[in-house]
Amino acid sequence: SQNLSEEFTEAARQLRKEAPRIQFGKIDVTDQHDLRKEFNIQQFPTVKLFVDGSRKDPIDCKGVREASTFITWVKRRTGPSTVLINSTAQAEAMLNTEDLAVIGFFKELHGDSVDVFCETAKEVPEMPFGMTTSEEVSASYAIQKSTLVVFKKGKPVHNEVLEDGSQNKLDLTRLIKTFTLDLVTEYNLETSVKIFDVPVESHILLFAPKSSQTFNTTYEDYKSAAAEFRGKIMFVFVDTNETRNGRVFEYFRITQADVPAVRILNLTSDARYKMPADEVTVENLRHFCQNYLDGKAKLHLSSEEIPEDWDKLPVKVLVGKNFNRIVF
Repeated sequence: SQNLSEEFTEAARQLRKEAPRIQFGKIDVTDQHDLRKEFNIQQFPTVKLFVDGSRKDPIDCKGVREASTFITWVKRRTGPSTVLINSTAQAEAMLNTEDLAVIGFFKELHGDSVDVFCETAKEVPEMPFGMTTSEEVSASYAIQKSTLVVFKKGKPVHNEVLEDGSQNKLDLTRLIKTFTLDLVTEYNLETSVKIFDVPVESHILLFAPKSSQTFNTTYEDYKSAAAEFRGKIMFVFVDTNETRNGRVFEYFRITQADVPAVRILNLTSDARYKMPADEVTVENLRHFCQNYLDGKAKLHLSSEEIPEDWDKLPVKVLVGKNFNRIVF
């Protein structure tokens, strides 16, 4: 919280020079109860952008943790959200200086797919976004239809054909944000923050000991499945050799006798699902994930209701429904 406050202050300092019309303020809502209620402030710190002096529907800034990213977020909300690319040299200059970048290739600069692309750019300030209608640029990357391409270290790693009316901002945001993480993210205190910043509500977790002789095979199968469900389900690995992961095992009620084990967690409903098959293979994972997405997976554990006095004593009472919010 303190670190985020410092980053916010640094962003305000830099933007004051570049964009003096944007005003910055801090409010301690422990004193301002009416404001906390009016804007429904649930967690701290919360950053909201008010446009044209209106108190209605301010824009939430979520998952931004560094001054540079916050500056980009504000600029994309108050000006163009993408850079217009007119030549292959300009495209290559962007791709060669950035670890990750997104380019939208279009026939013309209007239409639903262009609007969705520009709106998505506002949601992903961690990456540079460019767009082009140049036939020369499209030909350079062998693009024929309207397409969003994610580049990593200058090379295309994902193509998503954009058709008017078929995409929405949230789906594209989820997909693109997953590229800020590896295909499979190993859970630890540092990565848990990043995992929960990506707006994918469905997480699948593999619980296995890294020291196991069969671990490499299991992990490769898990990665293969992760590639198929990128943007729809977040793939996480939990090392059961690591004692610091104990509270995660407890939450899913995993014991050493259960591993390797696979569970799906829906962050919104806190519903948990157990993979019916014992073997962790690509085929079993694919079947489990698809059944879950189709609404056919069976619930594994339901949460108790949160006790009224859960917060009264020094040792807090955690159940499924308040676990994510309190622990993560």
